[in-house]
Amino acid sequence: MSARRDARRELMSAAISLSLEAGFDATTVDEIAKAAGVARRTFFRHFRTKEDAILPDHDACLGRVTGFLESASPLRSPLLVIADAAGIVLDMYAEDPETAVKRYELTRRVPALREWEIAAISRYQRAFVGYMDGRRAKDGGQEFRLRHEVASAAVVAAHNHVLRGWLRSGGQGDVRARLGAAISEVTKALGPWADGLQAEAAADEVMVVLTTRRTPLWKIAEEIEAVTHRPDVAEEIQAVTHRPDDAEEIQAVARRPDDPATR
Repeated sequence: MSARRDARRELMSAAISLSLEAGFDATTVDEIAKAAGVARRTFFRHFRTKEDAILPDHDACLGRVTGFLESASPLRSPLLVIADAAGIVLDMYAEDPETAVKRYELTRRVPALREWEIAAISRYQRAFVGYMDGRRAKDGGQEFRLRHEVASAAVVAAHNHVLRGWLRSGGQGDVRARLGAAISEVTKALGPWADGLQAEAAADEVMVVLTTRRTPLWKIAEEIEAVTHRPDVAEEIQAVTHRPDDAEEIQAVARRPDDPATR
């Protein structure tokens, strides 16, 4: 570990410990620097404010998350990609359990710090939504925006749930394994829907309509609508007519490939 990183970690640890002992508002930058064994100017080389010394480095973590999303394979499920990205955020807390547990206790006591943390976490959720929207940009992604919002919120909620439980237990146990189990529940419930696979499967359905020469178009549309339950279907489906020579009349038939019933 570099000396610069050592100094940063010492300052952060001192800021959290002193704030727990004396109160956040009563703790000064000079006291934090003295407790960490560095000069006041060293504090400001690492942090802009006292709040920055207590909260995790979300700016740097968001950069890692964004880089991961940008380099993710387009062949992977978008939901699984953002789930892995949530693991990057979790690792930031898990790399120093003692500090993470103390910080959690402090943010529970100081509403302003809690609000800062909530605002920081919301940035990851926006990044997840933006990534999922981008994966759909070429094929009309806006219609999937609700799915992306719900999926991203679910992944963030799973992350937060696991992180809180781990911190309340004193940072004990394999937090990564807990997140994996939670994400598995999310993907099981939302996977196909969030990734748009159900909509794509429906869009790939083929409909065959058999009719007579004299059947009016409104009757054909009526039969199709009765099967698909879609009033707009007449505008979207191109009918293919089949008139075998050995049949004088064939009733209009419309069905889906997976539906054995015919009319």
